Amino acid sequence: MEAVVSQSERPVDHHGSIGNENKTQAPCSILAKQNDTTAEVANGLNSFGRERLDEGLMQYGCSHYRRRCRIRAPCCNEIFDCRHCHNEAKNSINVDRRKRHDMPRQQLQQVICSLCGTEQEVRQVCINCGVCMGKYFCATCKLFDDDVSKQQYHCNGCGICRIGGRENFFHCYRCGCCYSTILKNSHACVEGAMHHDCPVCFEYLFESRYDVSVLPCGHTIHVHCLKEMREHLQYACPLCSKSVCDMSKVWEKLDMEIAATPMPESFQNKMVRILCNDCGATSQVQFHVVAQKCQKCKSYNTRQT
Repeated sequence: MEAVVSQSERPVDHHGSIGNENKTQAPCSILAKQNDTTAEVANGLNSFGRERLDEGLMQYGCSHYRRRCRIRAPCCNEIFDCRHCHNEAKNSINVDRRKRHDMPRQQLQQVICSLCGTEQEVRQVCINCGVCMGKYFCATCKLFDDDVSKQQYHCNGCGICRIGGRENFFHCYRCGCCYSTILKNSHACVEGAMHHDCPVCFEYLFESRYDVSVLPCGHTIHVHCLKEMREHLQYACPLCSKSVCDMSKVWEKLDMEIAATPMPESFQNKMVRILCNDCGATSQVQFHVVAQKCQKCKSYNTRQT
């Protein structure tokens, strides 16, 4: 069974429990443990103060986040709506290759309130107009987001914010990422499984904003890349060649095709040695032009050695 991993914080909705504390909250602080002072102040505000905190809620931001502040990138001192906007602009094909770069998110120091334009140190509530610049705020990741439907949470193991709800995920320290709780006792652990590029599109998976699937072999890949593989009838892991799904029905059809396709007499006694990509067993079997079947697990996902 394949399953989806909790993504790095991202702007678009997730499917199911992914993407991956929607509890009673202070008006402008989901991470109350990281924002105790803000929460105490918010709880003590009158109705006017609360309205001020929520002024402009979901009305500002970019295609990546709904938020009421912009950022000054510490790397180039330019102003952007968010770090993704910065990275897209600074890694454009129109930018000199030598000047392309990503913004180090945790080095962010200055933000600009979208309502009053006041530039200030990173904080959740504007020091000038008192508006909450992000209903979800993480002081570690310097992340602001008004769209709390994503159920953001900060994972200390990953060191970054993820979405989908803390209660729906656990951090696997060997794999180095947050996985769905349904995989807690069943997934195949692969050292640093998420700390590499997608084997299809080569995007770094650990910080990817797109759904990531865990294959039965333990390797990881973008969900949309896996879908594209299937559309091209590719059903083996690009890294280890193990089957990515239950292929038993396919093997049954191959059994029938081989039975209906007798080999010429000169090949009927030809034997070949094969290695099974699924179980790792080696065996000597009769050669057939269609495929060779593993004698141990009955898989046709084999190769001659």
